[in-house]
Amino acid sequence: MRLDGKSAIVTGASQGIGAAIAEAYAKAGAEVLITARSQEKLDAVASGIRAAGGRAETFAGDLKQPGTAAEVVDAAVTAFGKLDILAHSAGATKYGDFFDLTDADFEDGFALKYYGAVRMTRAAWPHLMKTKGCILNVIGVGARVSEKNFAIGGSVNSALTNFTKAMADRGVQDGVRVNAIHPGPVLTPRIRQRVEFIMREEGIDEAAALAKMEANWRVMRLGKPEDIANLAVFAVSEAGNLLQGSVIDMDGGATRAL
Repeated sequence: MRLDGKSAIVTGASQGIGAAIAEAYAKAGAEVLITARSQEKLDAVASGIRAAGGRAETFAGDLKQPGTAAEVVDAAVTAFGKLDILAHSAGATKYGDFFDLTDADFEDGFALKYYGAVRMTRAAWPHLMKTKGCILNVIGVGARVSEKNFAIGGSVNSALTNFTKAMADRGVQDGVRVNAIHPGPVLTPRIRQRVEFIMREEGIDEAAALAKMEANWRVMRLGKPEDIANLAVFAVSEAGNLLQGSVIDMDGGATRAL
């Protein structure tokens, strides 16, 4: 699966799944603009892409701010002359007991992941109509599987899934493909922090801590960012051109709902 001649924006691309998607798109031949808040981390990802022979541009900005999305899209179109792909992978939410969470915590959770996607979609849509392009939202299985300490994340993910479906319906009219991936537990920096916490608390090694987490989640194994990235390439490639409004669970069996 190749993306030669395509140009892409990847949000949340300074680490974890977003970085892996950017690297995979570049490896498949796309030009990528990566965005997140940390210029230092973006530079590290971009350097790796360039060292492997790809083209990467960076834009450090906070998608919680209403004007940033349009600036990101403008930067990509200025750099590449067009836009074919938007992969939205930005957003982390606060985890904890509902009664310890405030309205501000909920507002912050929606600000980046949900409203970031809304604003990026609004800014990118006219350009994607011209190229018959694609949007891919990286959301999470919490959209469909409730958990008592994930009230914010589950709510945000459910809302973004609904938004994905709505824009896919509009995309049939406008020639824009819109789909989503629901990752399960993936060894991102945040999950690795949990692994290290279990190792310290229980005095066990990394392999035992990973096995414990896999058993708790009842999954075949914990995912790697590259697992999600491989699917992300397929979803925006010509091979996946019949996908529209699809929400694909890639979770090792974590989601057992129909």
